[in-house]
Amino acid sequence: MSIENTWFHRRGDLAAGGWESVVGRQTPGWQHTGIRVADLGEGDRVELTATDVERIVVPLAGSFEVDHADGNDREQTTLRGRRSVFDGPTDVLYLPVGRTATLTGRGRVAVAEAPASVRHPWRYIAADETPVELRGAGSSSRQVHNFGTPQALDADRLIVCEVITPAGNWSSYPPHKHDERVPGHESRLEEIYYFESAPVAGSTASSDTAFGMFSTYSSPAGEIDINAMVRTGDIALVPYGYHGPAVAAPGYDLYYLNVMAGPDPDRAWLISDDPAHAWVRDTWAEQGTDPRLPYPTEEGRS
Repeated sequence: MSIENTWFHRRGDLAAGGWESVVGRQTPGWQHTGIRVADLGEGDRVELTATDVERIVVPLAGSFEVDHADGNDREQTTLRGRRSVFDGPTDVLYLPVGRTATLTGRGRVAVAEAPASVRHPWRYIAADETPVELRGAGSSSRQVHNFGTPQALDADRLIVCEVITPAGNWSSYPPHKHDERVPGHESRLEEIYYFESAPVAGSTASSDTAFGMFSTYSSPAGEIDINAMVRTGDIALVPYGYHGPAVAAPGYDLYYLNVMAGPDPDRAWLISDDPAHAWVRDTWAEQGTDPRLPYPTEEGRS
């Protein structure tokens, strides 16, 4: 199997147990993170039964009911969700270790996971509580929803955010890595990229044609090589190495959900840019943010 085929998977390649995609400790070479993705219709349900992982339930499109329990402590949480990943932040639900759950509803949902040992309180995070960051500038402008980062959520291992890149722009750029521990400078984190792409608002193009591009390449920590056209449902795994750019093709917006966790004692996202391309970051001070950002919410999107 090629290096690319080890770490890049097309939609449906990782189907298991009613889920369209499942990544976890059963995935070869994978230890610290996981993701589950499912399409649910009327009467469908999926179960989250493992009690040694913490999770964040993320509506991608649609609304969901989550029945979750830890022993006799039982709760039901409604996730209002959103029309699509390009319609602003969604509400999410953090579930700590020890808590099982059943998901029902209609739409598309992702569950970010990480093996964990410290139990934190479960938490519902409303859409308007999500920190929205406009990162980069010019053609490197993108929008980041930081609902699962250390600044926004008290968790054990998980670091989760989602990134929306307008058509024609570059994100995950400059290429960077986080595969060695350098206190205060770089942390060790596995990373999952789950992708979606869609024609720009107002386009008559079919959603099946939408795509972006994604690349990774090797670092001293290991060999990796992905240069792929990415579409809705595709998943890239980044155990080490430089990753980026993720490029939204002209005419098509690009979304990805990032799931990160690692073996370091601190829960921190610290990166090192590829020295060959780090200078690009310095040019942002002379550029403005792409005027298409921030993306409108569902109520404001045409």
